[in-house]
Amino acid sequence: MKILPLPILLAGLLICPTIASCSDSATGGSPTPGQRIVDYETARKVFWKELYSDGGTTLYCRKIFGPGYNRGINIEHVFPASWIAYSLRCGKRYQCRARSPAFNRIEADLHNLYPSRSDINKARNNYPFTVIAGEQRIFGKCDFEFDERQRIAEPAPAARGRIARAMLYMADEYNLYLKRKLRLRLQEWDRKYPPNEKEIQRNNRIEQIQGNRNLFIDAHL
Repeated sequence: MKILPLPILLAGLLICPTIASCSDSATGGSPTPGQRIVDYETARKVFWKELYSDGGTTLYCRKIFGPGYNRGINIEHVFPASWIAYSLRCGKRYQCRARSPAFNRIEADLHNLYPSRSDINKARNNYPFTVIAGEQRIFGKCDFEFDERQRIAEPAPAARGRIARAMLYMADEYNLYLKRKLRLRLQEWDRKYPPNEKEIQRNNRIEQIQGNRNLFIDAHL
């Protein structure tokens, strides 16, 4: 009998406390309403077909996009997938996808997935968020900066509240590692930039799709 490492077992219990709660197919497919999504590939389809079926705006630049495929728009893991892998100690992302059901379910959580301009998503990489003094704006009207040498990124004020609540939710929901300094900054952003109606509506829609809410959003209601 193969014994899984303790972090993976604990993460699995957080997501699947009973056998019945995890009885859906591990191969993906469309989840029933209110059922947790089993992997990122399924989440990607649900993201575009259900969560953003009418289009929307990107997280970092507030770029408007329509329904269906949009060139230059992709999906951002606000809490980076590599950080999830680190917390579960399951290896690299591709390794975790192959051998960790817990990783697959955490990576697929819609509360952590936002539309992003693909060039911004690439620039952000997996850098932690902060405020960069004297930064140069290189994305035109989009207020997003990053420092490749220091491996940090600064989002626009309009995105900071949503970023904070997504990351705090992920850390608490799945007991993922988050540095104390970053947690304090995110808590400050959460207080300073409360959710707007669109963020609240998104939270409601995700509850319909995957069956749970981001309580950091609800705390403002």
